[in-house]
Amino acid sequence: MSDANVSGQIKKVCVIGAGTMGAGIAAQVANAGVPVLLLDIVPKDGDNRNAIAEGAVAKMLKTDPAPFMGKRAAKLVETGNIEDHLDKVATCDWVIEAIIERLDIKQELYAKLEKVRTPGTAVSSNTSTIPLAQLTDGRSDEFKRDFLITHFFNPPRYMRLIEIVAGPQSDPATVAKVSDFADRKLGKTPVDCEDSPGFIANRIGTFWIQAAVNAAFDMEISIEDADAIGGKPMGVPKTGIFGLIDLIGLDLMPYLQKSLTSTLPADDPYQKIARSEALIEKLIGEGYTGRKGKGGFYRINREDGGKVKEAIDLKSGEYSAARGSSVVRGSAAKGNLAKLISIPGKVGDYAWAILGPTLSYSASIVPEATKAIVGVDDAMKLGYNWKSGPFEMIDKIGAAKLVERLKADGLPVPPLLEQVGDGTFYRVENGKRQYFGTDGEYHDVVRPEGVLLLEDIKLSAEPIIKNGSAALWDVGDGVACLEFTGKMNTLEGDVMKLIQQAVPVVAKDFKALVVYNEGPAFSAGANLGLAIFAMNIAAWSEVEKLVKGGQAALKALKYAPFPVVAAPTGLALGGGCEVCLNSDAIQPHAETYIGLVETGVGIIPGWGGCGEMLERWIDNPRHPKGPMAAVSKVFEIVSTATVAKSAAEAKELGFVRPSDQITMNRDRLLFDAKQRALSMADGYQPPEKPEFRLPGASGRAALKLAVNGFRKRGIATPHDEVVAEELAYVLTGGDTDPTEVVTEDQLLKLEFEGFMRLVRNPNSQARVEHMLETGKPLRN
Repeated sequence: MSDANVSGQIKKVCVIGAGTMGAGIAAQVANAGVPVLLLDIVPKDGDNRNAIAEGAVAKMLKTDPAPFMGKRAAKLVETGNIEDHLDKVATCDWVIEAIIERLDIKQELYAKLEKVRTPGTAVSSNTSTIPLAQLTDGRSDEFKRDFLITHFFNPPRYMRLIEIVAGPQSDPATVAKVSDFADRKLGKTPVDCEDSPGFIANRIGTFWIQAAVNAAFDMEISIEDADAIGGKPMGVPKTGIFGLIDLIGLDLMPYLQKSLTSTLPADDPYQKIARSEALIEKLIGEGYTGRKGKGGFYRINREDGGKVKEAIDLKSGEYSAARGSSVVRGSAAKGNLAKLISIPGKVGDYAWAILGPTLSYSASIVPEATKAIVGVDDAMKLGYNWKSGPFEMIDKIGAAKLVERLKADGLPVPPLLEQVGDGTFYRVENGKRQYFGTDGEYHDVVRPEGVLLLEDIKLSAEPIIKNGSAALWDVGDGVACLEFTGKMNTLEGDVMKLIQQAVPVVAKDFKALVVYNEGPAFSAGANLGLAIFAMNIAAWSEVEKLVKGGQAALKALKYAPFPVVAAPTGLALGGGCEVCLNSDAIQPHAETYIGLVETGVGIIPGWGGCGEMLERWIDNPRHPKGPMAAVSKVFEIVSTATVAKSAAEAKELGFVRPSDQITMNRDRLLFDAKQRALSMADGYQPPEKPEFRLPGASGRAALKLAVNGFRKRGIATPHDEVVAEELAYVLTGGDTDPTEVVTEDQLLKLEFEGFMRLVRNPNSQARVEHMLETGKPLRN
């Protein structure tokens, strides 16, 4: 049976428990386009017996960041209650239990489920603390065959990790079916775990947090310094330790501690560091449970109409204005862990107090928690957003050096650390990445079928052509890949030069081209730093060259003699969006945030975005026809710098075509885009150049009236009006009327002229500078 058929067996899902996790899981199933039944208990009060589940859906529609990728997804959620609707489970192929972490209540539910479910239906628990053997105690062998643990991470839409725990009686086919569905449909990376306390991520994560908190109290490190040392320099979330605790909730700490201390053996290293602090107990008791409460280690003081961020003193328990921290400087703040832990004084001492015990502990749980080190690294990167997993961190420090220091400090040295000796946990052999196994041998890191990563290709290949901002790679089967490589993958002259170089190379030697990279952002747009530098020295010819060069390069992509598929993920803004719009097809990752945002920095799209969006909305069969309908819609989207908050929403806004497919799993994006490109290659013909009939002056008058109304209501600023007028001039076709044809080249000329007028405007220059300095738009 193929992988595709395995996941295809799950056509409807039931989630029982409409709390934060259960509702979020249900939303992600709906995001995948799969119907989901969401059940919870009948509330004690009120006449609506489905109120809890219905309320959860209503709340999610208002939540930011949004659990739903679009409002249409919410329509796939059917709500109900356990008393009246449990029999509907018989129509579902997977039942996910996400109720309260109490064994007796879970077992009571399973007894009811066993009577109504269809045999063969997968049943899983989202538990993070209760062993599988206890959950299925008393159930039939048939139920045990269909049961497993699927531990999602919060928020379920955005966190990519799912820990899979199978029992000794679990049917491998059922486990494979659920794992495949979670991978392909829900966008998760399944990590196989053993049935051990805390599984992987929460076991290491709880140890790490406890070690960091203990050390901060013991060493009298301020929370600002602790977060500065134990955050970004270590490649963990920039919140740092105490900021992270505020985010997840202080009240969760004692809960996780109690769970682990009650289930781990007495000699486990966590038992030795688990402790409570009177200050933390006091904060929880007074409602300081973190961001969800009145504050936590940090809080916002709004007295006297102000908004001052305050930090608590761990010794006195008093709050004062957060002063930030500058204790970590230079290369230590750039991921050099060996140097970080060697810095004399509190920086190095505190860093070691966290990393030493945590890395030792991580090595100690293999193979107890998972069979291979890759699972540990994946779990921490995907479940806790670490840039590097524990074993990757060990390689950065050096395993032998780590062992030497652990022994010197009397800390445990797990057998796996001794076993690797002077070697590394990862190596590249014959162009393949390998990991060190518990058997003392190296093994290839095997990717699932349908996963293709550029990082793997780079292990055994050199780029076909490259410069400082972009590269062209051979990704196999006659497909080339254009990669942006600058900071945030911003676009500049070198990118446009490489595109122009790549087109004839691909035309000669390849069937198709994919535009893709593995950075956190597909592209944050044009390089504003270079643009403002040119503006400041009045190098207008350089700005003109950048705009015209971008137009020429992107149209070279559009009209190339081979199909071009853009595969964005993360931010695809401004010029990054225009790259996508000029491609034959877009294969977006579900978490693609795409938009033409130029008006926010006082300019308008300059690389063909206006014409491409007009063409999409004119061709939209569900949109009204006529010269003004598409113009008004595109003006609304572009003038407000609207950004789609998902690929699904990008379809609704017209950035992505209805025929474009969405990839849920980030690791499958390149493979999917490559397959899409190949499917278009045979008999490919470039698109015909579009022609437009646009409203001209009459259309501008209508748009200007709307902007004036926004200005009077205080929604639009004076310079918004200026920018909007330039945008309106382009979108309405300049000096034309509906009886005349406006060509694509004419629209590009209008874009160029409007762009150049705006970049010379001091108010636009102020917006660009403000965005570079603060990351926020200037409302001038």
